[in-house]
Amino acid sequence: MDKHNVTIFRPYPFKAGQKIYIEDGPRRGDWEVVGVSERKLKLRCPISNREFEWNRFCYFVEEADNSPWPHPDE
Repeated sequence: MDKHNVTIFRPYPFKAGQKIYIEDGPRRGDWEVVGVSERKLKLRCPISNREFEWNRFCYFVEEADNSPWPHPDE
């Protein structure tokens, strides 16, 4: 199997109480995580205290050199 440089995404394991900063995009800014479920993420704005619940959207990213692609079934 050929080896490639592959970018890997996995859901970020949020925990209630975390203070986060989203660097870019429509949800850019500071947030506090107030709720986490398998599919949803509830965030509170520290300025307005308004809460928003969205489908989970943040992912941890890494690049792996010399990785198989496409990935074999696990």
